[in-house]
Amino acid sequence: MVRVLSWCVLAVACDRAPASSKPSPAPPVVLKPDCPTPAAPTAAPAPRETPADVVPVPDSLVADGIPPVPRAIAEAVGAYAEARSAGALAWHPRERSLLISTRFADTDQVHEVKMPGGARKQLTFLREPVKAATHAPVGDGSFFVLSKDTGGDEFAQNWRLDRATGKLALLTDGKSKNTLGPWANAGDRLAYTSTRRTGKDTDLWLVDPRDPATDRKLAEVEGGGWRPLDWSPDDQRLLVENYVSVNESYLWLFDVAAGTRELLTDKTGGEPVSWSDGFFTADGRAVISTSDGAGEFRELVKLELDGHKAAPLVPPIGWDVQSYAVSHDRKRMAAVINEGGRSRLKIYDLPAARERKVAALPDGVIRSLAWRPGGRELAFSVSSARSPSDVYVLDTQTGALERWTESEVGGLDPASFSEPALIRWKSFDEREIPGLYYRPPARFQGKRPVVVIIHGGPEAQSQFGFIGRNNYYLNELGVALIYPNVRGSTGYGKSYVRLDNGEKREDAVKDLGALLDWIAAQPELDAGRVMIMGGSYGGYMTLASSVHHADRIRCAVDIVGISNFVTFLERTEAYRRDLRRVEYGDERDPKMREFLQGASPLTHAEKIKKPLLVIQGRNDPRVPVSEAEQIVATLKKQGTPVWYLEGKDEGHGFNKKQNMDYQLYATVLFMKTYLLDGLAE
Repeated sequence: MVRVLSWCVLAVACDRAPASSKPSPAPPVVLKPDCPTPAAPTAAPAPRETPADVVPVPDSLVADGIPPVPRAIAEAVGAYAEARSAGALAWHPRERSLLISTRFADTDQVHEVKMPGGARKQLTFLREPVKAATHAPVGDGSFFVLSKDTGGDEFAQNWRLDRATGKLALLTDGKSKNTLGPWANAGDRLAYTSTRRTGKDTDLWLVDPRDPATDRKLAEVEGGGWRPLDWSPDDQRLLVENYVSVNESYLWLFDVAAGTRELLTDKTGGEPVSWSDGFFTADGRAVISTSDGAGEFRELVKLELDGHKAAPLVPPIGWDVQSYAVSHDRKRMAAVINEGGRSRLKIYDLPAARERKVAALPDGVIRSLAWRPGGRELAFSVSSARSPSDVYVLDTQTGALERWTESEVGGLDPASFSEPALIRWKSFDEREIPGLYYRPPARFQGKRPVVVIIHGGPEAQSQFGFIGRNNYYLNELGVALIYPNVRGSTGYGKSYVRLDNGEKREDAVKDLGALLDWIAAQPELDAGRVMIMGGSYGGYMTLASSVHHADRIRCAVDIVGISNFVTFLERTEAYRRDLRRVEYGDERDPKMREFLQGASPLTHAEKIKKPLLVIQGRNDPRVPVSEAEQIVATLKKQGTPVWYLEGKDEGHGFNKKQNMDYQLYATVLFMKTYLLDGLAE
């Protein structure tokens, strides 16, 4: 019947006379067999106008079950939605100028800054956010290479942008998932990965961006965790990481001419070891990487290529080396140390690894290390509780520090933003669980409502950085915020990371139960007004808390969360499926499948009685949209209040400003309706 009706519509359309400048009588409608008689024409309904006091839902969003958002909410949160940030991308090969990422319209784009406090000149004007951009280390700087996806699908393509014309040239196949890798020292080749062969294996590729026809496959690999790290000083070899899990990764050496490969880190015997990132020494005879093989934390290690002997580069630090980068002349390296969620920057002279003194930096989180060609100046970004991410430049020779950007915070007073306190509470097994506690301003009297915000990963960590729009909940609603780092979080040693693996998955949910006990013991907090909110794995934790702690919370907000581990593992994109099986368990094993079903919130959805807001991107390759759809449908059927917000042009979280704005408005309305109802503001 569907086929017949479709044919009928086409026939009617084709039987109409073409338009002309003179009016002509309407042609007769020719009815085809089995076609119903057309109804008499009726006037089209007038478009439904949004009342002036209501925020219209953007065309890019689907809002299901969400009441109209009063415009007063948008006006109240307005300033908090206008903060922007800046991150360092790459130096110009000849000039003292930086590519940075920042947003002036709807999405983050590439800008250029030529001096401290200088104007931000926008270089890309694309609808989609630009995730990365890089200059060749040598050359005239007439072009750079950027990476972007479409609608948040993470199937990123690499493009060359010619700065004189602003024109883009596609460097990849336009279909697969691709990543940007390192430049050859000569600046004539760029290494990257692509899934174009199988859809799941991240093969190694090389291209000269000046001529896309030079694109060639270096090596076929198995799995989705491969990435090129560094070229040898003579550009003959490529250092490559094979990531298996947060606890297990390996370093390989590829001969660029022959295509042969050599495993540098032994994978036999004992427990797995994580080798993360790496670069060649100046003589090309060793690589420097981080490894947790000698203890709980990722330490800097020097690995000899002849014999594969490894030795500490510097004495143990007692915290994870979170990131590091080497200067182009390989005479200096920068390392960021994660000290319980705060960053410390260290500069070392190579090869002796002699530490240089570094000027005092803003207390916060350091990211995006970028050495200027010449090996003296280091650019990076810093964010803190009272400042969005901004770009700084350190002269490692003199110690002078310059701030290159000062991002806006919507006209708000940064001093009004709360500094977090580090808290700890004991869980069911007497283990101490850390978290960050943000207190609302003193003008809010009485016991305060609480929002618990859970990070994703689970291999991640809530750190002492800028919390952006969440400052509105603190400053204007008087809601206390707690960011727990439950077991499975990074930053506290490899044993802590492993505490939630496999069948220990729900132990992390018990950590949240212990946090609720801690909240109840605090005289300034209202244990009867608690909301759980989290994204990705934090979304799973939100749903799991809605099941296991239903009688202790008021409501919950699930952002791109896992509702059923089995369907998630079966439907997440192929290139990441095996990587996730290492973390959660293999759903193809009957025993593990049974466990995963039992640990899935969807299996126990009848216990979810408190209101839920679900936020999801339609193009999410990590947590498919079906994870949101199935929990929403189930809760609707059983009568649990559920609001659903879907981004048609978004993936794993919202990245476009108009979508993020409406998400904030809807979340505030949800909080006012279910968390703050009956509470005097």
